[in-house]
Amino acid sequence: MYALTDYDYVLPEALIAQEPMRLRDQSRLLRLDRTTGAVAHGRFSDLPKLLRSGDVLVVNNTAVIPARLFGQKETGGKIEILIINYGAASGGKKNPGESLEYECLVRASKAPKPGTRLDFGPDLKAKVKAVLERTCMIQFFSQKPFADVLDQNGAVPLPPYIRRDPQNDPDYSEYNDKTHYQTVYARYKGAVAAPTAGLHFSENLLDTLRDRGVLIAPITLHVGYGTFMPIRVDDIRDHAMHSEHFIIPESTAAAITKAKQEGRRVIAVGTTSVRTLEFTADKQGQVHACSGACNLFIYPGYEFKCVDAMITNFHLPKSTLIMLVSAFAGRENILAAYDHAVAEKYRFFSYGDAMLIA
Repeated sequence: MYALTDYDYVLPEALIAQEPMRLRDQSRLLRLDRTTGAVAHGRFSDLPKLLRSGDVLVVNNTAVIPARLFGQKETGGKIEILIINYGAASGGKKNPGESLEYECLVRASKAPKPGTRLDFGPDLKAKVKAVLERTCMIQFFSQKPFADVLDQNGAVPLPPYIRRDPQNDPDYSEYNDKTHYQTVYARYKGAVAAPTAGLHFSENLLDTLRDRGVLIAPITLHVGYGTFMPIRVDDIRDHAMHSEHFIIPESTAAAITKAKQEGRRVIAVGTTSVRTLEFTADKQGQVHACSGACNLFIYPGYEFKCVDAMITNFHLPKSTLIMLVSAFAGRENILAAYDHAVAEKYRFFSYGDAMLIA
């Protein structure tokens, strides 16, 4: 169960979702019993009937930033960058005229050298400070607040399996990725990818859940590139996760502590919520208000302390995410459930359908 190939499966390309559902909560929902492996099918809007009064539903309220920028090198060559540590590195510097330094993925015909100046338009200039193993440290200069410049010039960093051309067609007749690749409860900017299990929630569905006695408890984990970085080792135990900045507020910690004491369920929305809770939980499954950097890699053999059930999407083969859900429900159960989903033509990955594992 530690071989990378143990987490592979066959997925027809046609099942990779290229666009979101018009109505968020009308995506399909596969229910998996983590003990028996039994599966059932429904709609995400069925969720209020599947959860219990007293359940604590933990959501990740990070907001995706338009972290993808297109520009030119001083030589005139085109360059594309992706900021990957915005949430952890901002440090409160938001005033016009201040420089900011971020770690970035870089795509160019020729890799830039330290000192190379970059132009991302009249309001944003930059300079390569250092070249690292797979990334660059880039210093940005702007006379406007950096967040405003990003909103104006940046593009949503969609995963590569979603084919978009943000330079030529950023807005679509039926939807806009800047809106749809964002949860309805997104609050704090810092993620370079959406916590996609949360994309299925609508405001009406959240209100219905609250009316039924489900407590919605937010945490923040700014999703970074490391969560989705390919595993390059044959033995998954040799893989190292990148750190991501998280915050657990006092109200959420108190709600979880009380639920664990009273035997009520803690249900995590998305693998980001799972990792944050498990990273901070004590042996009794209780968490405390705190913040820090989470680098927890969950794979089969891990013993869960806090999370009793989870809502998640269908994940890429050989990814850390499919390893996490395999740890929670068993590798055989997960792969069998994925086979069911393929046979039933579920939609996969970020804009795809959802699973409830309980």
